[in-house]
Amino acid sequence: MRALAEVLMDQGWSLSGSDLTHPNASVKKLIERGLVFFYGHSESNLPLVTQQLIYSPAIPLENVERKLALLRRLPQQSYSQAVGQLMRRSTGVCIAGTHGKSTTTAMVAIILDEARRLSAVVMGAELCDGQRSGWSGTGNLFVAESCEFQQSFLDLNPKYSAILTVEPDHFDCYADAESLQSAFCDFASRTDSDGVLLVNDDCPISREVSIKAQTNAKRVSFGMNSTADWQAADLQQTKNGTRFLLEHQGKTVGEIDLAIHGQHNVWNGLAAAALCSEIGVSTESIRNSLSKFNGIRRRFEFVGELDGVTFIDDYAHHPTAVRITLKTLRQVMGTRRIRCVFQPHQIRRTTALMTDFASSFVDADEVLLAPVFAARESVVDEPAVVSQDLADRISSQGVPAQFFSSLDQIVNTLEDAMRPGDVIVTMGAGDIDRIYHEFTRRIQ
Repeated sequence: MRALAEVLMDQGWSLSGSDLTHPNASVKKLIERGLVFFYGHSESNLPLVTQQLIYSPAIPLENVERKLALLRRLPQQSYSQAVGQLMRRSTGVCIAGTHGKSTTTAMVAIILDEARRLSAVVMGAELCDGQRSGWSGTGNLFVAESCEFQQSFLDLNPKYSAILTVEPDHFDCYADAESLQSAFCDFASRTDSDGVLLVNDDCPISREVSIKAQTNAKRVSFGMNSTADWQAADLQQTKNGTRFLLEHQGKTVGEIDLAIHGQHNVWNGLAAAALCSEIGVSTESIRNSLSKFNGIRRRFEFVGELDGVTFIDDYAHHPTAVRITLKTLRQVMGTRRIRCVFQPHQIRRTTALMTDFASSFVDADEVLLAPVFAARESVVDEPAVVSQDLADRISSQGVPAQFFSSLDQIVNTLEDAMRPGDVIVTMGAGDIDRIYHEFTRRIQ
């Protein structure tokens, strides 16, 4: 929602909004720009001058503000519907997939913005530089991070689309793998016949989606496989990130230097470079833009150092993302002791992927588990029970793991146990990023 608000404010809209949580730093920036913020939900939060109401997927029709808007006959749109409406005024560029879509969306937006091709971008994370999630440009290409949650990406109409990976993730929306694949097929089928559908050749489901999609768009693939149209070759870890050769149909077209670590970010950079190349941006322009890209918030983000202890924060809440993040951290940090503080996200996701989660922490020296962050779920004692189960299973894999009943308990334990040279990585999609700020608050 924040990204859309930023774009609308760039376009001159006057906005108000309400939430059940107090404004964080990001929302405070919007307030400084003129957003009228209301804490809590109430009929009084809907000004008489309101012309349109936009709601997040978490807000049901029973919400008092939505009910009042219905009585006033005000147009109501979900976030994705509003984005889709804005996109129709430009040319859509949509990035979808289970992993990497926020980073890839940011990369594509930066490239197109510097090439003066961007009309606007909305994404679900903030740039580390400038702390923006959405902004407007001077071009005609509207870039959107396109999420499969509740099939919201079907509200978008891309000319250029990318599918990065497809894995089970939103278990509250998709009953099985077939329904998930079907949704991605529907998304791919929305790609304009004059456009480009880019898929990950290393992901079997993405390849299958490309075959089944009902569109005449040009099919293009990227990946490490020799069959991919766009490939990354000769990967080299550098001091600040990763370097690789960009190849198109077997020929080297340029060298890409990324200022962010990890093979997963090579895939993201490759996808961004391939998509922007197909759009018509020069390799030199792509190379220059990606070399200056410093990542997004909560994606392998260095958040600080205290008494010789390094703190990293990451959004990983799926076994694949946990495994890749810890593998990258081990490559970067070498033999330093890695303490992973993990907050599972959603009971249903954690239980469905329990076996995969248990084997995802092999590159950590120790795992400290918080109760499950039960987003959109009604729970009693499940957050503690499920996390304790996960701690036991991780320990059975040979990695010491311990469950803690609260974040405060974890902070107290780390405060006593951490030593200079340790690396503490917080991981999860809930409020686990509070750990570092709690340390700094206590020190202050």
